[in-house]
Amino acid sequence: MLNLPKQYYVIILLVGVLLAGGGVTLWRQYQQPPVVEALEPIREEEGEHLEPGEVVVHVAGAVKRSGVYRLPEGSRVIDAVEAAGGGTEDADIHALNLADILIDGQRYYVPTLEETAGGGGSYSASGTGKINLNRATKAELETLPGIGPTLAERIITYREQQGPFRRPEDLKNVSGIGEKTYENLKDYIYAP
Repeated sequence: MLNLPKQYYVIILLVGVLLAGGGVTLWRQYQQPPVVEALEPIREEEGEHLEPGEVVVHVAGAVKRSGVYRLPEGSRVIDAVEAAGGGTEDADIHALNLADILIDGQRYYVPTLEETAGGGGSYSASGTGKINLNRATKAELETLPGIGPTLAERIITYREQQGPFRRPEDLKNVSGIGEKTYENLKDYIYAP
């Protein structure tokens, strides 16, 4: 073995660590699949008139290719499920509202038959049975604990003026909904 000063051994060790780290970083960069897949627009024979633009949605659960997809604005939940390769053999895609229009930034979860068998109810587009703050009607909002006609109207007014809720916690920005009310609601609502 060479008889070098200790500083040289430390320098050699640091250079080795830097080279190994750089190699791992490059390897990871080339191993990751693309996050968004480009898809063809909806077929014209479906009769949908689409405005320019796209939505990006996450399709998860019992589908063949879970992932994030870019679809034409105005696409339906069924289009997102088909983009993900369709449901698996045990998928209960009919638990979703397949005719619902996609919301940008939304996650759509396809439950399995086993998941829906125990619940007895229908799943929302998220697959959770929760109410979507960005799509709920006044009547739907009024079914939530502690939400009457006045608060339901405030929620709708807020989303019309401020844009869609980005996360459920944004509901606390609505006048009249504090921490306690939110805590009672959080298990019944979702937002992208």
